[in-house]
Amino acid sequence: MVEISSDVIRGYNDTMILSILMKAPSYGYEISKQIRSISDEKYVIKETTLYSAFTRMEKNGYIESFTADPDPEGKGKKRTYYRITEAGLAYYKEKCEEWDLTKEVVERFIDAGATQS
Repeated sequence: MVEISSDVIRGYNDTMILSILMKAPSYGYEISKQIRSISDEKYVIKETTLYSAFTRMEKNGYIESFTADPDPEGKGKKRTYYRITEAGLAYYKEKCEEWDLTKEVVERFIDAGATQS
């Protein structure tokens, strides 16, 4: 089975995380579960990759963190949640446009290579 190279997908981790945060604020473990689920188990983001993305995106103003109780009754350990900002939404849209262009260019080479065989 072919696996997705971390080098290939690295530039789009932010896009995947922001896509999830566009729906609702969330926390690290839940975001990693959603990435795994949405990708049909084809991509599992490493914890270090996820948290370094959070740090970088928060520093750039794309997301903001806040602490909250995990349930309405206040039971359990507080969690750090993340939410997307207006700047994050603009960055997400930019990355989507970049992906469309990247996909278009790479597909030209893949299609050309397929006809060479």
